[in-house]
Amino acid sequence: MSDHYDAFAMSPVPPPGPDAVAPEPFRGIYGMPAFVTIPTSDLAASVDFWTRGLGFFELFGIPGRLVHLRRWAFQDVLLVAAADVPEQAPAMSFGFACVLGEVDSVAEACRALRPASVDGPRDTPWNTRDLEVITPENARIVVTAAKPFDPDGEEARNLAAVGITPPAPGRDADGVDNGEHA
Repeated sequence: MSDHYDAFAMSPVPPPGPDAVAPEPFRGIYGMPAFVTIPTSDLAASVDFWTRGLGFFELFGIPGRLVHLRRWAFQDVLLVAAADVPEQAPAMSFGFACVLGEVDSVAEACRALRPASVDGPRDTPWNTRDLEVITPENARIVVTAAKPFDPDGEEARNLAAVGITPPAPGRDADGVDNGEHA
């Protein structure tokens, strides 16, 4: 018996794989469990980059003051008008999940809008493919996609080296059958 809730039932993130399909943009209204607020000195330019480059859409806005952007459910960004923005991107980043098939197209779209804004994509030791994007307001955004897990691959060895042993296929860490989420 597990005391863990099966959060896959409420997550919009599909299981990783080369054929994973991104969920449709979510236009519903909900109490946001988390969101990022980003100041911008050029609201129109920021909205353009976030929508055409990063794939967000405008959920609603208050002209000249605020724009609420969203991609999938629970991927909310509030762009707020500000007198100025930092001259450099901070070390801190904010990440958004995507599927593997989106990483390259997001990179291309962002490079088309701001050629020097993109670093990557690159594979990580924790089994993701990441793309770092510096937005017009100097926010550091990481677009990340889980890669299919290969129990015999380098990432599995990296995880095992730090004490993380993946469950057997179809079971969670407590041995509970994951059924359709395996």
